[in-house]
Amino acid sequence: MIVDTLKNASTYTNLHPLFGKAFDYLNNNDINQLEDGVIAIEEGLKLIVSTKTGKSLEESLAKFECHDKNIDIQFCAKGVETIAWKPREKCVIPNGDYNNEKDVRFFNDTPDMSFQLTDNQFVIFYPNDVHAPMIGDDIIKKLVFKVKI
Repeated sequence: MIVDTLKNASTYTNLHPLFGKAFDYLNNNDINQLEDGVIAIEEGLKLIVSTKTGKSLEESLAKFECHDKNIDIQFCAKGVETIAWKPREKCVIPNGDYNNEKDVRFFNDTPDMSFQLTDNQFVIFYPNDVHAPMIGDDIIKKLVFKVKI
């Protein structure tokens, strides 16, 4: 897991060939004007835009998730978002089977920690990062890049 601000995004562009394109998209578009939905940027890189009221910790933990085929770059465009996290190697209570079509696996484990993202901050979740996002009381505008591994 990596947590940082958009100002420092260039530090991470060498970690995956599509990271630079994701960060370029953030820097070259008015992210506050993006409408909710899915945007195909190029092969192996899509963006999901959502503006929603945050969830309670319990609601978010019902979908304590990780992915096998994608890296998430989750960007907070507006609001304050809390995210719960635990390393996958410590998760031992599966919540259903892996969904290959949606590339998601859920767990019923208790997170090890939580952190907050605010405007122009992002987190990069690799497949070993189990996360429960969108925890908060107010409206959160969030952009999630799905980066194919």
